Amino acid sequence: MQLNRQYRGAYVGAALTTLWRRVSGFMIVLCLCSSFSARPLYSMPADEKEYFGIIKSIDLLGEVYRQLSLNYVDKPDVRELMYAGIDGMLHTLDPYTVFLDKSDSQELDELTSGQYAGIGVTIASIDGSIYIASVVEGYGASRAGVRMGDIIAAVNGTGIKNKPLNEVKELLKGPLGATLTLGIERESEPFFTVSIKREEIRVNTVSHSCFFGDTGYIEMKSFGARSADELREALQDLQRQAAAKHIPLRGVILDLRNNPGGLLNASVDVASLFVRKGSNVVSIRGRVHEPKVYVTVTDPVHETVPLVVLINSQSASAAEIVAGAIQDLDRGVIIGERSFGKGRVQSVLNLSYDNTLKLTTAKYYTPSGRLIQKEAPPEPEQRNVLPEVQEDKRSTPFFTKGRRKVYGGGGIKPDIEISDRKDSPYLMELRNKGMLFLFSSNYRSRTPLKPVQPIERKGLMRSFNDFLQSRKFTYTSQAERQLDELKAALKGEDAVNAINPVKIPDELLKGVALLKAQEIAKESEAVAEALELEILRHYDKPLARTGELSHDPVVKRALEVLADSRQYSRTLHP
Repeated sequence: MQLNRQYRGAYVGAALTTLWRRVSGFMIVLCLCSSFSARPLYSMPADEKEYFGIIKSIDLLGEVYRQLSLNYVDKPDVRELMYAGIDGMLHTLDPYTVFLDKSDSQELDELTSGQYAGIGVTIASIDGSIYIASVVEGYGASRAGVRMGDIIAAVNGTGIKNKPLNEVKELLKGPLGATLTLGIERESEPFFTVSIKREEIRVNTVSHSCFFGDTGYIEMKSFGARSADELREALQDLQRQAAAKHIPLRGVILDLRNNPGGLLNASVDVASLFVRKGSNVVSIRGRVHEPKVYVTVTDPVHETVPLVVLINSQSASAAEIVAGAIQDLDRGVIIGERSFGKGRVQSVLNLSYDNTLKLTTAKYYTPSGRLIQKEAPPEPEQRNVLPEVQEDKRSTPFFTKGRRKVYGGGGIKPDIEISDRKDSPYLMELRNKGMLFLFSSNYRSRTPLKPVQPIERKGLMRSFNDFLQSRKFTYTSQAERQLDELKAALKGEDAVNAINPVKIPDELLKGVALLKAQEIAKESEAVAEALELEILRHYDKPLARTGELSHDPVVKRALEVLADSRQYSRTLHP
């Protein structure tokens, strides 16, 4: 008996989504397969061979799953067993194709929609305590008087000291409209409780906007359903501010650094705010779907104002689509680091029992035809070749609208390359252990009024060093780590040579201690600057972010380019 095409498709679809039925009715599945395979495999058309392979593989998976669940020496968790099998299967594909259970699916919905049911806070765990890391203005927590630096000691009467951060997040979640009671500890104040009703929190993907002289700056942290509207509002607000100050809007900086991307349609809508109506922004090509070109369908807000887009190694996906379109259409100058290189499109498919499959279905290409997907690492003998040389040898050049050469094969290469400012190891350790945050929270509690900027540095650093001692903060320098490795190696030698154990010279120990002291002293100015900004953030987050950006070398470079019309023009039209 031969299965017709319609029946085969229905059977395969059912087999994929109802595996548990196959397990309980295993003999029926075998009979169907036997009937299907009556014709010799070599004489089947290619599509029938593919269907036969699918059915055969599903049956094998079902048999293994049944034998494990019934006969394994210990009773397995069948749910975990199946999830592990699904994850293992998807692991053979790209890292962007993933299975999401009910909770993960909900989190994905929140990320893409930009809204969720909550109280309007972000939290962080430091030394076993859960701190309020930021408060969204205008929502429940803000109205209840909760502020950055507060400690959540209890949720609905349950103490949460030393609880994992994920568990606390689950306690804070709940249905829209339900009331949540928090026990709050605040420096120099008695313990108090607040009751907050969960409401729909809408997170703006435009995280910051401001002016630097006559240049507008806008920072976007993701691409969600409302990103284009939020960006349009920010652009229009900059125009209103410029008009109020009686200054022309010289240029716009769109900061997409550390932006992981989001919705494909959102990236097209964002690009449409800057490029001419009818412009090609991106095209996608997949195995199943027909190639599709996405073009802008609305008039831009700013078609001629000079534009700089900032990217770095963590700008990915939709952020790369926008940067690639702006570059290929010669609409603006790209400044920063080469982007991440994620050139694949995912479709979200709903599965049974509120589960979801995020599946790579296509690759995307910039208007010039570049594939931005990062290529596999070069062969071992090629790894010492400079990346620029490799690129020129292996890549086919593409051309922008103005005939500039650009290359694919691994992210968007900026027109002007400059790296983000990196924290020193010492400053990074202070941040990671929460020392800047905790000191600033303490400072905010003792000083109700916002301090005059700049804060007197010497006194500030004396107080901070005393604070570090009170918190028993320790920093291990690179030299100390190497010395520890040496000590461990010498212990092994001591075990072999017990008569004359090897000793580390005192001069070496003193030298390592001196290097550490010099490293910390050298970073004093950078630590003071970071500390001052963190203190300001506890009083006025937008003002602190503007202050931080004023010291940012990439933003400074963008302002220089926009201030020099000849340099801007030469970059786009060499």
